[in-house]
Amino acid sequence: MKYSSTISSKGQVTVPQEIRHRLGLSAGDRVEFVVEGERTVIRPSRSTASPFDKYRAVLGTFPGGKQEINAWVEEMRSERGRK
Repeated sequence: MKYSSTISSKGQVTVPQEIRHRLGLSAGDRVEFVVEGERTVIRPSRSTASPFDKYRAVLGTFPGGKQEINAWVEEMRSERGRK
């Protein structure tokens, strides 16, 4: 199936709804244009950063550090195993 769109005077293009759905795009998403020989491909621009980076340090630091966190997790697991 073929889809088309018109380029505005500002160089903007409306991506047809079916293509947005196929690519999983929504408002504010970025796309990249990749030249492959004689053709150009549009695809979602995916960040290489972890999706969890934005939550890093949201709750501050844990007072006992990593060792205390690991001890707490082990304690929770052992309590769950006793039930």
